[in-house]
Amino acid sequence: MTDLQRKDLIYPELCYQIVGALFEIFKQVGGGYKEKYYQNMVAVELKNRNLLYKKELFVPLIYKEEKIGSYFLDFLIEDKIILELKAKEDFSRKDIEQILSYLKKNNLKLGILAYFTKSGVKYKRIVNL
Repeated sequence: MTDLQRKDLIYPELCYQIVGALFEIFKQVGGGYKEKYYQNMVAVELKNRNLLYKKELFVPLIYKEEKIGSYFLDFLIEDKIILELKAKEDFSRKDIEQILSYLKKNNLKLGILAYFTKSGVKYKRIVNL
C-alpha cells in the first residue's frame, strides 16, 4: 500500500479537522446565513472537536512603536492557524491579501479562507512563506 499523505502540507491533521467542521456546518444548515451566524456555528464545532481557539481576536497594528490601528481575526485556532470566514460566492484578491497580511503580522504560517456559498463551502489555504 502506498502512502498518499503529502509531506509538504503545513498542519495537515489540524486543517483536516477545521475543514471537516466547515463542511459539517454546511451539511447541517446549508447556505444563506450571515457571516456572524457562521462564526457562531464554527465556534460550536471547534469546541465539539476539542480544538482550542480564540474568536474575534483583537490585534493592534503597530508602526514604529505606535498603535496606528487594529483588526480582529475571526479565529486563531491552536495558536497556529488563522481562519477567516466569508458569506459570499467568490474569492477576492482583497480577502486573500488581507489574510496574508494577518499571517505576516502575527508571524504565523497558515491561514484558511473559507466561503459559505449557496451551493457549498469553498476554502483556500493561504501560506506565509
